[in-house]
Amino acid sequence: MSVQIRRVTTTRAGGQSVAPFDTFNLGDHVGDDPLAVAANRARLADRIGLAPERVIWMNQVHGDSVATVDGPRAEAVDGVDALVTTTAGLALAVITADCVPVLLGDARAGVIGAAHAGRVGAAAGVVARTVEAMVAAGARPADISAFLGPAVSGANYEVPAQMADEVESALPGSRVTTPSGTPGLDLRAGIAAQLRSLGVGAVDIDPRCTVADPTLFSHRRDGTAAGGTGRLASLVWMQ
Repeated sequence: MSVQIRRVTTTRAGGQSVAPFDTFNLGDHVGDDPLAVAANRARLADRIGLAPERVIWMNQVHGDSVATVDGPRAEAVDGVDALVTTTAGLALAVITADCVPVLLGDARAGVIGAAHAGRVGAAAGVVARTVEAMVAAGARPADISAFLGPAVSGANYEVPAQMADEVESALPGSRVTTPSGTPGLDLRAGIAAQLRSLGVGAVDIDPRCTVADPTLFSHRRDGTAAGGTGRLASLVWMQ
């Protein structure tokens, strides 16, 4: 019998953090008041109907390591950028402020995964490693559905030509031309192409750009030497 897979992505609204992290910052590594972050995380857990320890966080490092989790935990998983579980009622959380949150689920097999895919991690293959870990746990690529959450769009992600070429070589479909005619990256396009090449049956992409949408946190837009920005959270869980 298949399970129900739930996915959610937050915005900036509804939390206790003050500027420049206003208001629903869920990142605990950006200089915000730890009490405000804890309150925001507790509120998120409550709104999705789970105890706080059943929301599994990562201390992300822009790599391609994947951890499999099977129960509640009070501390974040260190040194990984993706999580996989077969346990219902555990929410896997990704925090981002321009990178791509990738939420995966095989409802028939009862396996979910969540990946933090920034430029470095996406090019290194973190999404492919996550799919591999899900398959090892019993998932079938054709039964996996994927959701790519809000992230910087190709129009707002200008990079040097050499960087664009390097990422394109590792993640075909990523290189774009910005409206001003300069090289750019659309990581979600590259990740979507990669997922389809792996046999993933359904890929949906949130159209929102973190840089262009003021209701979302964006490090590229707001994270300067003079200040910082908060982090969104994208979660996937099974009921």
